[in-house]
Formats: sequence, structure tokens, C-alpha cells
Amino acid sequence: MVFTTLDSADAAEDLARSLVTEGLAACVQVVGPVRSVYRWRGEVCVDQEWQLVIKTAEERMEALTKHVRAHHSYEVPELVAVPITAGSADYLDWISEQVSPRG
Repeated sequence: MVFTTLDSADAAEDLARSLVTEGLAACVQVVGPVRSVYRWRGEVCVDQEWQLVIKTAEERMEALTKHVRAHHSYEVPELVAVPITAGSADYLDWISEQVSPRG
């Protein structure tokens, strides 16, 4: 699973849709709004954001990273991947099938 945040619901949905359309994610959940508190250029900032929870396979991470960087408005977009260590075999198989590289 990969996480990122965006500054609007529309931007989040656009990125989510493009990730699924391009076969880089099997499913993307748009969560929000969330309130983020973070330090940027020496200042503490508080902003409303929308979080994407991206279901993908490890072998698609490089392409997914390139896509997010190309389509994200932030100078330094959050892009954090965490391994899925267990889950329903049927669901995990479905994710793998959806994000198989297309030839």
C-alpha cells in the first residue's frame, strides 16, 4: 500500500483515477478531508488535505512513483509505501492481477 496526500478532493480523485486507468493501482481510496500539521521551510503549517490509499504491487512501485511525481502539484509529494504482510488470498491475487505490467 502506498500513501500520498493532495490539496483538493478533485486533485485526489484525478490522481486516483489516473493510477487505476494506467494499471498502476488496483484500487485507490480517497480519504478526507484530513488535517495535516507539518513543518515546511522552517514554519509549522496546518492544511486540509485528501489522502490516497493506493493498493498496488511492489513491482509497480517505480512506475507509480514516476506517475505521482509527474501528476502531483506539491514540490515534495508524500509517497510512502508499506508492505502488506497478510490478507485475504483472493483479494491479494486480485490486486496482483490488476496491476500486472501491460504489454
